[in-house]
Amino acid sequence: MKVRPSRVSSSIGARSPLLRVPLLIVGSVLVVFVATGAVSSCAAPGGGSPADAIVIGVASFSHETCTFCPNPTGIEEFEFYGPRLRGEEVLRDGGYIGGFMHGAAAYQGGDVVAAYAGRGARGGSSGSWITTEAFEKYSSGIVAALQEIDGLDGVYLALHGAMAVTDVPKPEAELVRRVRAGVGDIPIFVTYDLHANEDQEITEAADGVFITKRYPHYDAALQGERAARVLVRTIRGTYSPTMATRKPNVITPSVYQGTGVSPARDIMERARRWENRERDVFVSVAFGFAYADVPDVGATVIVVTNDDQELADRIADDMSDYIWRIREEFAGKILPKTREGVEMAIAAASEGKTPVVVADHSDRTGNSTHILEELIRQGGRNFCIATISDARAIEQIAAEAGVGDTVTVDVGGYADEFAGNPVAITGAVEYLGRYGQFEQVAVLAFGDNNHLILTPALHQVTTPGIFERLGLNLDELDIVVLKSRVHFRRGFHETGLAGAIFEVDAPGLGPADLTTISYENIPKDIYPVYQR
Repeated sequence: MKVRPSRVSSSIGARSPLLRVPLLIVGSVLVVFVATGAVSSCAAPGGGSPADAIVIGVASFSHETCTFCPNPTGIEEFEFYGPRLRGEEVLRDGGYIGGFMHGAAAYQGGDVVAAYAGRGARGGSSGSWITTEAFEKYSSGIVAALQEIDGLDGVYLALHGAMAVTDVPKPEAELVRRVRAGVGDIPIFVTYDLHANEDQEITEAADGVFITKRYPHYDAALQGERAARVLVRTIRGTYSPTMATRKPNVITPSVYQGTGVSPARDIMERARRWENRERDVFVSVAFGFAYADVPDVGATVIVVTNDDQELADRIADDMSDYIWRIREEFAGKILPKTREGVEMAIAAASEGKTPVVVADHSDRTGNSTHILEELIRQGGRNFCIATISDARAIEQIAAEAGVGDTVTVDVGGYADEFAGNPVAITGAVEYLGRYGQFEQVAVLAFGDNNHLILTPALHQVTTPGIFERLGLNLDELDIVVLKSRVHFRRGFHETGLAGAIFEVDAPGLGPADLTTISYENIPKDIYPVYQR
């Protein structure tokens, strides 16, 4: 055996009950500003007399950073989609913060006060290294806002875990340390996406860590709710978070991490079995984000127990050892390349297994043309590419044509070194206008009932709703190509819509074969990269 997992444990002591004060929850997605907003009262569980009221500050700064992508993520990108959200808009969040609000509302505590929320960065995970300036602005804003809350008893941070910042090796842990320095020795709880790249530094900095178990991430609200309930109990002295952390030393591409299929499903089911067998135990597994060249990349196991270090260590060892045992099945798969994958899709379509979904999982900028070019070369028909990111092509179409007109335009093939070649498309403009957050998208019809959706930035299609919205009949399509790794399964696999699914390892910034990536900062002995 070449590599063994690392072991880290941490705990905090129980805290005495607090005096009654109004419950104040302040939330944001980038910078937290204390402000009055929508107010709702909290009832005590099961009725009865109020328990000790508490004050909790909530903040969030989230980004999944692909350090191999070409464009850095700065303040301009974080604020591209407009000003921060306010009041009820924050409370309507259905993710981590929404779950936290629901969990906190189960306890007597006074008022829940909404605050401001920022928006996600332009380009999402197609953005590269976050600038130091952006990290300093938003982390400082969070600390300052939390310091303005009188009588603060605890902090909840809704983070992602795969943030990468220039000159800040482990930014989420650093953010928690800064919050700790600003607010003092009070409980700080964190929630993460399962793509988090973390290690013992986060469990040394925070008092409790909870990570989603589903990909697609159906349980973000559940993890927020768990964090709320355990944080309240910790403040009141009925729970003493005791953690154990392990790094199995296994790295996997995102396309292998879907929890609807094994072995990812088996790993999470093992975690749930531990939670079901032991009281007050929370078992988290982050599969990691392989496209961030950072030192804490790869899978992480974090176990939280109520003042039981031996149990935390035993569970963490079991989970870590299991991930190591199945490493070849989990991290050593081989996916078809472009030509073979397109051949398989066309064959499945000819057998009537429609619509065939082709997942172009490795394209992190959305500008790649490899599968489009191969479909044309192999005589593909009745297909739709959803989508290619090309703001220049959309601008040209808008300048030269309207809906119903024919236009010739070069699409894609330039945003990154793996994007392929621009493909000349002569087709009729089927749609030209706003879609979702995009001011303008375009749809071209060409060839034998083929369609191409152009968006100005990477767009990961997760449900079939885009087709009807843009005037396309999915029933008339044999092959649908999506720039997605796993999230597409929500609307195409779990619903039974797709007749067949092929994950194609076309060239891109997010390949399934991680041994082809030139890492500089990751552990040199991590599986399977060390086998190069």
